[in-house]
Amino acid sequence: MILGVDPGLTRCGVGVIEAGASRRLSFIHVDVVRSDPQTSQDLRLLAIYNGLAEKIERFAPDTVSIERVFAQENHNTVLGTAQAAGMAMLAAAQRGIPVALHTPTEVKLAITGNGRAEKIQIERMVARILNLNVLPKPADAADALAQAICHALRPAGALAGGEREQHLTTAQRQWAEAAQTSKRRHSVDRGM
Repeated sequence: MILGVDPGLTRCGVGVIEAGASRRLSFIHVDVVRSDPQTSQDLRLLAIYNGLAEKIERFAPDTVSIERVFAQENHNTVLGTAQAAGMAMLAAAQRGIPVALHTPTEVKLAITGNGRAEKIQIERMVARILNLNVLPKPADAADALAQAICHALRPAGALAGGEREQHLTTAQRQWAEAAQTSKRRHSVDRGM
């Protein structure tokens, strides 16, 4: 089972899927953990942490896949997003659950085949992949499911940031190692 997290300080998306044989993916749960923007930041982070810890306890995932935070123009937004991602990593680490990080581009590429896909394209593909009759809403929830799907399809993120790779299945480890080798080879070919 994979728990995906789309980190955010006001709304933190959580999506849970089961990755079965032959990469068959099944929908388990989707939700949004919220914090009140009117409260102090420490209490908001506590609310996010408690909500994520509850989801991790409830679903006992094998892996927690979190969006890798990158720089944005709005520094306040990226700071809150990074702090929420840290709460997700802490909640997983305290329970001995490995964490994987995937960038938004990796997620878009894994879900749609296009690293620049629009939100609606991702929502539609998430619904199609998981055989959902309706698009997951809000966008944070769809993004969390997309994060989990990405990890099921492209687990290389479990190796990219020094995360604990020993919890990967043999097939996931081989896939991740092949992706890393290809990335290194591509860098060498480009003279980097």
